[in-house]
Amino acid sequence: MIVNPENFAEQFKNAGADNLTVHLETCNHLHRNIQQIKSLGMKAGVALNPHTPVAGLSDVLHEIDLVCMMSVNPGFGGQKFIPHTIEKIKQLRKMIDEKGLNVLIEIDGGVTLENAPSIIAAGADVLVAGNTVFKSADPKATIAKLKSL
Repeated sequence: MIVNPENFAEQFKNAGADNLTVHLETCNHLHRNIQQIKSLGMKAGVALNPHTPVAGLSDVLHEIDLVCMMSVNPGFGGQKFIPHTIEKIKQLRKMIDEKGLNVLIEIDGGVTLENAPSIIAAGADVLVAGNTVFKSADPKATIAKLKSL
């Protein structure tokens, strides 16, 4: 997470980024940040911290390609999944579907082989499973299991 992401969007594009996700909580002018990302030819995403309600996306949801819902507090890996995230995924999926949008829901933090099925059932499209993969005895097999869910 960075503060004032508008100061870095062009650098990310020049470094080869095709997608750029900014945290809602760090953007004073979220809509302007999304427009900037799109004007640079990138897909735009918005990340939400665990305490941030999904309703904060209602005015920009039609303009973005992805929502990265943090299911742990940002800062370090290995944290446990915050269970309330399941309800937030369901709320966000409902908002997206009711508006007929093509916005991906990505879940980042505490994703495991055990909770991945309920996360997917709630409406998630993309799972970030760092520790689950990299701390497993067989990362390739773990990835294959996650993909098969």
